[in-house]
Amino acid sequence: MNWYLKVLKQYADFSGRARRTEYWMFALFNILVVFALFIIATIIGAIAGGSSGAGAGAVIGYILYIIYGLATIIPSLAVVVRRLHDIGKGGGWIFISFVPLIGGIWLLILMFLDSEAGENRFGANPKD
Repeated sequence: MNWYLKVLKQYADFSGRARRTEYWMFALFNILVVFALFIIATIIGAIAGGSSGAGAGAVIGYILYIIYGLATIIPSLAVVVRRLHDIGKGGGWIFISFVPLIGGIWLLILMFLDSEAGENRFGANPKD
């Protein structure tokens, strides 16, 4: 949970480096929050709209998704850029995800790479 809060505290900080742990813990908690929002939206939809799930309850659930997504898009981009800095790549590498088919996979592979040892052009190694 501390890793998730650390990323949120560095809301729009695109400088420096982020460890693998910081990135993956943020991703894990993001998935857990989205899953919890899905459950809440389903329950609200079932209560308000009956078995169909359509109606005001479903709209409230979707609004929760949208609010959470908008609130976390900038910290998500910032932690990805800091993670790229940690492996010695510039922040512009985030655009590799726009390459059809292979781009998103390549960015995912980059997120798994170990930190560049010692200090690099983006700052000191956060492991030290």
